[in-house]
Amino acid sequence: MIEKRKGARSIKDIPPDILEQLNRGEIETANLTEWLAVDQKLLLENLLQQSNRIEYLKPLLKRIDDLKKQTVNTVNEAIGTGLLDQLTKNNDHEFIEKLSIHQSDLVRCWASYIIGRNNTLSLKERFQKIQHFASDQHFGVREICWMAVRSDIAKNLSESISVLSEWAIHENQYIRRFASESTRPRGVWCEHITELKQNPGLGLNILEPLRSDKSRYVQDSVGNWLNDASKSQPEFVIEICDEWLRESGTKETQYIIKKALRTIRK
Repeated sequence: MIEKRKGARSIKDIPPDILEQLNRGEIETANLTEWLAVDQKLLLENLLQQSNRIEYLKPLLKRIDDLKKQTVNTVNEAIGTGLLDQLTKNNDHEFIEKLSIHQSDLVRCWASYIIGRNNTLSLKERFQKIQHFASDQHFGVREICWMAVRSDIAKNLSESISVLSEWAIHENQYIRRFASESTRPRGVWCEHITELKQNPGLGLNILEPLRSDKSRYVQDSVGNWLNDASKSQPEFVIEICDEWLRESGTKETQYIIKKALRTIRK
């Protein structure tokens, strides 16, 4: 079945019919290669034609063209925030719901920006709605959705940590991972959180419940979080790692600590 496919290893090896289905939003991308190969402008045009909203296209394409640098992530954000503007202007709430459950992972990524950047919602409301994307089965949606709220996490750190510390004990590994990944002091492809670089102890309410997490996906995120912190506060990270080893020297904790200390041990 097409859902089980592994996807091509290079863009040139993607079968034309698969690429066409991807650009029409009929299937999900199977791997990062396909994710990078999708023509988001074409996908957007197809989506808007299929939903009888083609009038949204021109201002959205201008937003993309105005980008200083067009990458998969910047185009993704531009489309998501542009759709938010159009849907707000046209009071088009019905379309938001459809995008949130669309079969295309990239469309769901756009939807996560529509939620994450919606300033008419409180931060708590945005977190509640973004959890749907945090638990998505597709890697791309899970990665984009924390970027959609990252800037607001940085601006409202105390409130965000209060919410995400509850996510850190959630039964779903993807939601637990969101709590850690979205608050990394340095992060990937995103702005740093200065407050956490200077005082990483503020994030312990999120990290402590995850110190022996059974999920390797979560372990990698926690290890990377502490490795981020080690670049500005190495003594803090060494102290936490020593404490965790004394109190819970499980193989999971040991794996996290190895990742956490990799920069210090270079």
